Amino acid sequence: MKKTSFQDYLPFLLLAVVAIFALFVPGELPFADPKGQYNTGDVAWILVASCLVFLMTPGLSFFYGGMVNRKNVISTLVQSFIAAGVVSIVWVAVGFSLAFGKSMGVNGFGLIGDPSTFLFFRGVPSGEPWSLATTIPLLVFALFQMKFAVITPALVVGAVAERIRFTSYVLFMVLFSLLVYAPIAHWTWHPDGFLFKLGVLDFAGGTVVHISAGCAALAGVLVLKRRKDHIEKKELQPANIPFVLLGTGLLWFGWFGFNAGSALGANGLAASAFATTNTAAAAAGLSWIFFDVIRGRKPSALGFCIGAVVGLVAITPAAGYVGIPQSIMIGFASAIVSNLVAHYKSKTAIDDTLDVFPCHGVGGMVGMLLTGIFASKNVNGAISDGLFYGGFELFKNQVIGLVIVVIYSFVVSYGIFKLINMIHPLRVSDEEEALGLDATQHNEQYHPAMMSVADNGTLKEEQLIH
Repeated sequence: MKKTSFQDYLPFLLLAVVAIFALFVPGELPFADPKGQYNTGDVAWILVASCLVFLMTPGLSFFYGGMVNRKNVISTLVQSFIAAGVVSIVWVAVGFSLAFGKSMGVNGFGLIGDPSTFLFFRGVPSGEPWSLATTIPLLVFALFQMKFAVITPALVVGAVAERIRFTSYVLFMVLFSLLVYAPIAHWTWHPDGFLFKLGVLDFAGGTVVHISAGCAALAGVLVLKRRKDHIEKKELQPANIPFVLLGTGLLWFGWFGFNAGSALGANGLAASAFATTNTAAAAAGLSWIFFDVIRGRKPSALGFCIGAVVGLVAITPAAGYVGIPQSIMIGFASAIVSNLVAHYKSKTAIDDTLDVFPCHGVGGMVGMLLTGIFASKNVNGAISDGLFYGGFELFKNQVIGLVIVVIYSFVVSYGIFKLINMIHPLRVSDEEEALGLDATQHNEQYHPAMMSVADNGTLKEEQLIH
């Protein structure tokens, strides 16, 4: 057992402080409905949608875990899934306040929420409903939004996998949630946020989730530098492709809550978002593998899975604003663009382990731009038409919003990674990297094996052939 230092005690001490402070926040009666404004169908649907979005985090763990080297499967799984614990506490303590609290800014253009508004969820269980979701209680809205906050920093794991120290990544999740995710969510989804007022459209998280995570991933890659295997140009096979298929299925299933739930009600807009989500994912999965074929590759399970996820990413900002037929083009085009960027990236010194920036960052950017092109007021009467239907203003707003979020998320995330590296080393040692993070960071190992009966009647493990 290694000798512990103050840095080892610090995470536990911080959690203890939060737990003790929370004791002095009074409990509240759950929401009542004296005005008869809550719709039980909407409440039920958003609770179910919250569960579906939560399911995406373990789905992401399997998706990433199946693609890394066998000696890093468990570390990748836990680095993704631990976000469910870390960000949930941050969200209750102060994250929800920063994202959706009383807006603070300049001349009415909100930059961040007042952290005291819902500190430790004070006033949330019994509070007035969110202004853009008046048929569901504020608590239900806060829980739904929590699941978005959870999965966003987990997306970054795929870029820095196989070389980042676990405790350092936990600290990154906390700082990213407070300094990157919460401000961008406030700008985009709060009625007083400056991007919201500008007219930027992001139905379910193209900018807030995917562009921010993709740019943070690129920043992390540049700070952490390349893996030794990447420098030596070793071809490492995915540890478990069935894991990738399982993860993709969970992500696709959960994404219905992600996008259709963002209608914030059980209504026609939710049904339309559900349909565009499924259609874009299907088109993108096919587009990716068919495009691979014309470039001389064989159609692969991995290719279809990656393509489908890219389609889900790209349709996210557009889901409630575009028609079902147009979602085919969004899926088709986004897969080709991400495929090309991933191919180009593979020829550079950028070591994005699982292509998070090409798939989530670029996929989100393509989705934001295509929202500005294909959005239609026939689908959603609250918006103006996109460029394809003669509306230039919306497209211009999408470009401005995209540029702002890309620059902000990259610069601040780069600063976060640099700061953490000064406090606590980001990267494991060369020896730990060679041995694998499963053993060196968690003292656990992934053994894909089946059990068979030996001649003496006892059980033995036999390694599966991959």
